Amino acid sequence: MPKINGNQIAPGAVIEHDGGLWVAVKTNAVKPGKGGAFNQVELKNLIDGRKLNERFRSDATVEAIDLELKDFSFLYAQGESLVFMDLESYEQIELASDWVGERAAFLQDGMKVTLQMHEARPISIKLPAYVTLQIVEADPVVRSQTATSSYKPAKLENGLRVLVPVFIEAGERIVVDTNEVTYMRRAD
Repeated sequence: MPKINGNQIAPGAVIEHDGGLWVAVKTNAVKPGKGGAFNQVELKNLIDGRKLNERFRSDATVEAIDLELKDFSFLYAQGESLVFMDLESYEQIELASDWVGERAAFLQDGMKVTLQMHEARPISIKLPAYVTLQIVEADPVVRSQTATSSYKPAKLENGLRVLVPVFIEAGERIVVDTNEVTYMRRAD
């Protein structure tokens, strides 16, 4: 594994630190008037989600970890498990739905996802940034609402609720941001 200096740690970099795998969330290069420069790094543990703020001096070295990116296709949900198929080897793996989190509601049959793997073990999952879903319930428009940016709650076909503009009706298809769980636009 390659070693990098503390001042080379950038957001998104995965490093081995204190016996665990950590991803750099934020970094801030600090050059104090007195003393040596350092990199203030906010780290997030890839296994259990703990957060840590750490100072890395510019002469300190850490192990940079290269994660393997593999494409999988979502097949189906089975109880508390989600079944995915490797698009290269056609092997199937099961992941706990709570490991994927609340974004598991966005999974659709055949959806392509990317898993970050470390030593053949899944570390994180990346869903498509946007999905198209149908609205099954939307509150009616209240006449006294102005034309300025007014939003109303709507229920999607996957059970999630989002705020949509007042002109959106039940039965319409919209594009939803899977990271923020927000309305983006009407579907084409």
